[in-house]
Amino acid sequence: MNKSGPWLAIIAQRLTLLAVFIIGWWLASRHLPAFVFPGPAKTWQAVLQLWQSDTFFQDVGITFSRVLSGFLLATLIGTPLGLALGASRWLAQFFEPLLAVFNSVSSAIWAIFAIIWFGISDVTTVFVVFMTALPLILTNVWQGAKTVEAQYVELARSFRMGKLQTLQKIFLPTILPYFFSGARLAFGFGWRVSLVAETLGASDGIGYRLRQAGDLVQTDQVFAWTLLLVALMLLLEGGLLKPLERHLFRWKI
Repeated sequence: MNKSGPWLAIIAQRLTLLAVFIIGWWLASRHLPAFVFPGPAKTWQAVLQLWQSDTFFQDVGITFSRVLSGFLLATLIGTPLGLALGASRWLAQFFEPLLAVFNSVSSAIWAIFAIIWFGISDVTTVFVVFMTALPLILTNVWQGAKTVEAQYVELARSFRMGKLQTLQKIFLPTILPYFFSGARLAFGFGWRVSLVAETLGASDGIGYRLRQAGDLVQTDQVFAWTLLLVALMLLLEGGLLKPLERHLFRWKI
């Protein structure tokens, strides 16, 4: 039986979809001015210009470091808080309305607050990513902790397992899928909101370059940055996050 058949079919489908997208893009660009809707060829030239520029890798690195800092901070704070809410019904009932408030506040509002509080600095973007990612990670870990069977916890106590052992042997295997699901969402949202924060309150990074290109009506540069961002997210998703998920949960297969 040929195992490569399904993969070849998927690749063919994706290439067909890509071809349809590019053809549709090209046809639409023929009826609009280039400064409004640049075509694939002009956008590709802009991609090459960005790739060869002196600041491209610096801007990508700065944005990525801000996203990663906010994401890690949200993970370090959100994970133990989620465990605490899952372990205590009283805490969950007390803090649930506050969590709902945080979930309802837009990232753009956090960006405005961050500019008022921190000015144009790295802290502004890190803060916005943190405030966006924290509720997602906290909520998913909380939901995962709620699914831990009480009988397993009681069994761990009967074996006189310490809190750290109980966390490692009972809670961690249960909440890990929930945490990973929340972390993937948080990182993806964090990456997007970082661009909003950098557009409003940064002097470097991808968001700043997008705002700069928009102010100068360099629409081909905006399209080029958009394509590069999509390619980078697909690379992170397919090259890092999905393989990591398969490795962590290989015991489920």
